[in-house]
Amino acid sequence: MDEVITAADVTSSSSPPSSPAALLPPNLPLLSAFLAFAIAQFLKVFTTWYTEKKWDSKRMIGSGGMPSSHSATVMALAVAIGLQEGTGGPTFAIAIVLACVVMYDASGVRLHAGRQAEVPPGPTRNLDY
Repeated sequence: MDEVITAADVTSSSSPPSSPAALLPPNLPLLSAFLAFAIAQFLKVFTTWYTEKKWDSKRMIGSGGMPSSHSATVMALAVAIGLQEGTGGPTFAIAIVLACVVMYDASGVRLHAGRQAEVPPGPTRNLDY
């Protein structure tokens, strides 16, 4: 007589995952995007030290500065999607367009912020009467 195994039998006999890696979702693009964001934020502490010669751990949670965590996140997402699903699909096209928009906007904001910082202050007025 043949034995019949049902889906309930399989799920009830499965053991919990033994390694921490088994607890992570198997979503390579999402994991790579978060990892790129975390690395970029972590590196801001060192780039601040290199440019300003001071340690500022608040840079890890702040926005702005280099490296751009926004750009790192969307680029890692696009690359991971391209590697996992190929470059011919609509998902990769969406990721690349998103990456281009984010990086273009980030570079434009940095450019204008840099120009604003270069503008010398206007003539000071003596307000002492």
